Amino acid sequence: MIQVNRLLLYRNFHHQKLFDDMCFLINHYDDAGQDNEQIISMLYASVNQLIELTAAHGFQGNVWHSFLTYLLANNENAFSTACEIVGEIDGSINIAADHDFAIFKELFEFDLGKLERTLGTDCMGMLSDFRNVTSERKLFNKRIRDRIDHLAVQLAQAETVEDFHRDVVHFYKDFGVGKFGLHKAFGVQKEKGNIRITPITNVSHIHFQDLVGYELQKKKLRDNTEAFVSDHPANNCLLFGDAGTGKSSSVKALLNEYYDRGLRMIEVYKHQFEDLPKIIAQLKNRNYKFIIYMDDLSFEEFEIEYKYLKAVIEGGLEKKPDNVLIYATSNRRHLISEKYSDKEGRRDALHPSDTVQEKLSLAARFGVTIFFVSPNKQEFQNIVKALAKRQHVRMTEEELEAEANKWELSHGGLSGRTARQFIDYLLGQQAGKRS
Repeated sequence: MIQVNRLLLYRNFHHQKLFDDMCFLINHYDDAGQDNEQIISMLYASVNQLIELTAAHGFQGNVWHSFLTYLLANNENAFSTACEIVGEIDGSINIAADHDFAIFKELFEFDLGKLERTLGTDCMGMLSDFRNVTSERKLFNKRIRDRIDHLAVQLAQAETVEDFHRDVVHFYKDFGVGKFGLHKAFGVQKEKGNIRITPITNVSHIHFQDLVGYELQKKKLRDNTEAFVSDHPANNCLLFGDAGTGKSSSVKALLNEYYDRGLRMIEVYKHQFEDLPKIIAQLKNRNYKFIIYMDDLSFEEFEIEYKYLKAVIEGGLEKKPDNVLIYATSNRRHLISEKYSDKEGRRDALHPSDTVQEKLSLAARFGVTIFFVSPNKQEFQNIVKALAKRQHVRMTEEELEAEANKWELSHGGLSGRTARQFIDYLLGQQAGKRS
C-alpha cells in the first residue's frame, strides 16, 4: 500500500482527481471483493486523461512518470517555492520534502503492467514509451517540456530518496516551480473580485538580433534589465516615440533573452491598474524577477487610472518590492493628453501650473526613458535589405528598393513595422508562385 494520503507538502495538485484515481488503482486493483468492471472503467478513464494531458503538453516516453514529474514541477508549496531559482535550502522543511519524495519514489517504481495482467486490459503498453505526433503548439515552451521528460527519466532511475531530492531541487533551481516556472509571460484575470495571474502560452519568439537598427536604444534597455536580473539597482522604464519603431518588440525580446535568469513578464491593461497592489502582492515573495508590462500606454484627460499607477510606482506607503519593475511603451512622451488650455490657465483652473505638473509627474516617475524615432529614408532601406537578406527574399537590390518605396507610400510610411510587413508580403508572393 503506497500511503499517498500521508503526503505533507505535495497536495492540491492541478490534476488531483486523476492522481487520486491512479493511486486508488495502484492500491486496490487486486483487492478481493472489488467490482472489477468499476475498476476497469476507472482504469480506461484514467489512461484517457493521461494521454490527453501528455499530448497537450508534448511529453514523450513513460506517460505515468511524465505525469508524476509534471505534478512535482507544477506544485507550489513551502519547499518548492523556497528552492525556486536559488536551489538547495536549509531547515526542517527538507525532512518533510524527503517524506513526500519517498512516497513519490514508490509511485515511480510501481509496475503498471501489474494492472494489465491482473485486470486483463490492453491499454497499458503504450504508456511506457509514448511518442507524440508533433511538438508544436504545446502548453509551454519546448525547453521546459524536454527538461520535464529528462527529469522523469532521472527520477525513475534514482536509487535513493537523496538522489530523488537532488534531482528535483536542481530542476527548481534551473527553471522554478508552478506557473512561474513553466511559463514566461502572463496576463491578469479578475473573477468574483479575485485576481488571478494566468499563463500566456503562445508567446512571441522575438530576439534582439531580429530587430534591425536602434542599437543605442536596445543597449540602454538591456543595460537596465541586466542590472535588474543581476540584483543591482534598476529603474522603471518608459519606451516612447513613433509608431512601428520596435518599442513593444524590444520589450518582448527582453523576455526571451533573460527568461533563463528568472525574468518573467506580466501584461497589465489600463483598466486593471486599480488591481496593481493585489497583483504585486502575488509576486513580491517569489524568487523571480517580474516586469509588469504596459503596452501602448496613454491617458485622455478624463481618464484617472494613471493615479493608481503613480501610487504604485512611487508615492504609496508600501514600497514596491525589489523583484518588480514596470516597463511601458507609448507614442506619447508625457503619457497624459495635454492641451494649450492647461498652460494658458483657461477652463477656470485656479492653479493651471498644478494641472500641468500633475500630468507631467507620471512620466517623471520612470527612471529610464528611451526615445524611438521613425527611420529616415536610408535607414528604412537598410532595414528592408537586412530583413530581406535574413528571410532569403529573391530580388535584386534595385528592385527591392523600388518596391519598398512604393509600399511605404501606401502602407503607413517609414517604420520598422512597415518594413517587416513589406517583407512578409514578398514572402507570401514568392510562396504563392511556388505552389
